Amino acid sequence: MPSNGIAILGAGIFVKEALGSGAPPLLAVYSRSEKSARESAEEAVALGLAPAPSIYHDGDPAMNLDALLARTDITAVIVVLPISLQPTIILQALAAGKHVLSEKPVAPDVAGGIALLNEYNEKYRKHLVWRVAENFEAEPGFRAVHGAIAAGKIGKVNFFKAVAVSYVDTDNKYYKTPWRTVPDYQGGFLLDGGVHTIAALRTMLPHPLTHLSGFASLNFEHLKPHDTIQTIAKAGSHFHGIVEISFGAPTKTTPSADQYVITGSEGWLTVNSKKIEGKGNVLRTVIRRAVKAEGKPTKEVEEVIDSPVKGVEAELSSFFDKIAGKETLNIGDPLGALHDVAFIQAALNSGGHLVDLTKLVSEGK
Repeated sequence: MPSNGIAILGAGIFVKEALGSGAPPLLAVYSRSEKSARESAEEAVALGLAPAPSIYHDGDPAMNLDALLARTDITAVIVVLPISLQPTIILQALAAGKHVLSEKPVAPDVAGGIALLNEYNEKYRKHLVWRVAENFEAEPGFRAVHGAIAAGKIGKVNFFKAVAVSYVDTDNKYYKTPWRTVPDYQGGFLLDGGVHTIAALRTMLPHPLTHLSGFASLNFEHLKPHDTIQTIAKAGSHFHGIVEISFGAPTKTTPSADQYVITGSEGWLTVNSKKIEGKGNVLRTVIRRAVKAEGKPTKEVEEVIDSPVKGVEAELSSFFDKIAGKETLNIGDPLGALHDVAFIQAALNSGGHLVDLTKLVSEGK
């Protein structure tokens, strides 16, 4: 890990729930308000991240973001600010010579993401690391599924299904975040949270998704501008599938269904989140393979794999290893995160028409 420390730009849930004891020293916390910056610093101390980080905020010109970024003992920053603010802050941090780990999504829309990537590639990529924190991509369980498919455990992928339906009411801790309550970006929770589902598919499937057709709707007014998308997608001529994402379930109890199902020529697998006594939260993968005799299936064999949920830890440690020049997982590429945003944007705007995702990512329209 680097000898110097890090700073977190943005207060709130990330500081309280994600940053553990394995990180480099947390030297500073920035938020737009002094109150939230101070609360985050106190949370960091409560987590055992001593000594207390310095507090920076917009209310004091001597202790604002520019002052923080001028510190030579801060090597990297973690950006967890509102979606619409992140691109400007990412570029400001890179211009100050800091490595950057920014929270997903990579940008509010595809055009903005392309502009951000272009500037990073032209000015900073050679000497600074910028990664996007997408913990679903980093989950060992989803990465193990990719390996199982590559090993031929279900044969050639033929089709898939992804279902992510959840209930978000006005008491939800994420909804209470002011910038999420009245979003100034497309899709609301569908962009903020929906990219997780697409990142999981991107990680597991052996070929990238290239086209989709779908519809978007709003079913609950407090979840404006949209809360549900349903799409049919395909990966070129390789395979196709169904993606359903909604934050507009009517109750906390939602219909039980497999979250992910990937069907191949020789079998299929399912992936679901579980809470297992003694194991905690896991991603459970069930692989079923047909055993054939004389070309006909005679029985099925089953394999169950429980992978502890460690995506946040994996994305952080990978980032810290990367800036230290160590070998690390190939995760957090901003271009991969841009593909996730492109899927959500296309689903929101498709209106039943076919959208070329490859063209959208390359041209921004």
